[in-house]
Amino acid sequence: MAWDGCVVPPFGPVLRGFAPPVKFNITVCSPGRIFDTLNFVMRHTPFPFCFFVMVFVFAALDYAQANEPEIKFFEADNKHIQYTGRVDFSDPKKPKFWQPGIYIQAKFRGSSCDLILNDEMPNGQRNYVTLVIDNQAPRRIRTTGKTTIVKAAEGLPGGTHTITVIKATEAGSGYLEFMGFICEDLVPFGARPERTIEFIGNSITSSAGSDASMIACDKGQWYDQHNAYMSYGPMTARALNAQWQLSAVSGIGLMKSYGFDKTMPQVYDKMDMRNDARPWNFNGYTPDVVTVCLGENDGPQDSVQFTKHYIAFIGTLRRHYPTAHIVCLTSPMAEPALNTMLQHYLAGIVNYYKQQGEDKVSYYAISKAYTAGCGGHPSQAQHQEIASELTAYLKTITGW
Repeated sequence: MAWDGCVVPPFGPVLRGFAPPVKFNITVCSPGRIFDTLNFVMRHTPFPFCFFVMVFVFAALDYAQANEPEIKFFEADNKHIQYTGRVDFSDPKKPKFWQPGIYIQAKFRGSSCDLILNDEMPNGQRNYVTLVIDNQAPRRIRTTGKTTIVKAAEGLPGGTHTITVIKATEAGSGYLEFMGFICEDLVPFGARPERTIEFIGNSITSSAGSDASMIACDKGQWYDQHNAYMSYGPMTARALNAQWQLSAVSGIGLMKSYGFDKTMPQVYDKMDMRNDARPWNFNGYTPDVVTVCLGENDGPQDSVQFTKHYIAFIGTLRRHYPTAHIVCLTSPMAEPALNTMLQHYLAGIVNYYKQQGEDKVSYYAISKAYTAGCGGHPSQAQHQEIASELTAYLKTITGW
């Protein structure tokens, strides 16, 4: 009879002078497996040999316990944890954030990593987060309640690994508080990408309706099909090796919003844009490029008023970001008449700035309508198409 068991290296697999009816092949294992080994051998081995095996296995158990990696809790203010986006650090032990696409990164040592999140859960609405380990495919999960312990990674090979945690849902889903990581060790993550981009927009930029992998279209709640990590903005940024920030709210417009009474110029300076709350310090992130995708929720507007409001908003952006490229986008969801109107208005705005000697304001007309996702929004595959278009255009104006 043969049994593949386990024990620790110092004792080796050879027990000289004995010829037990059970042959067992020994490798390093956990204390639980060692107990399994002991139980099996005692049931299939004569008593004299059992006694020796008991002594042998208990010694192995002591060794295994002594050498098992220690798992520790690393609080949110650990110096090796990086945050990108509009994060409230009023309590550094519980950084709080609302906007979609905000992300946290760390490098950990060992085969597993858990994390702890607190969810505001306004009106029972729960947030989604997307997890990326090393270069593996992203995995989107939903919080389970006010506090969620997320098993982000397990069974990984030894060594160091990277983890990225992204808020997939909008401020309307409430805030998340990040409490920390549970793992063997955290090590320095390394330098951030030097390039930085900010994507301003509405539900399209927020990724609404793009991911029906967990809950089908027209089922669940509005934010159940959000996945900000896979929206056109972060996809574009990753293609250009840049950091990203999403300043986006579903339903928002430049002059007129759909579903609430605030517009983007009114809430742009906030960390919680949906509720027009908590001022943001613009020194926390300075983009090289800002894209603006507004107008879908405004609908057809008087040309003078629309361009006046747009130019005023660009003025706000320019005060915060004196040297950034500002790119005005048409809407990927626009019907033909609105698309033509937006192209005409944006061309006029860019021409106005050229007359002022400003050469870093431009516009890009998205090539076609992208409406295959839930509620006529772009699907995830179409977000990739938009990102490919936008990536190519940004390369032409930045030289990246």
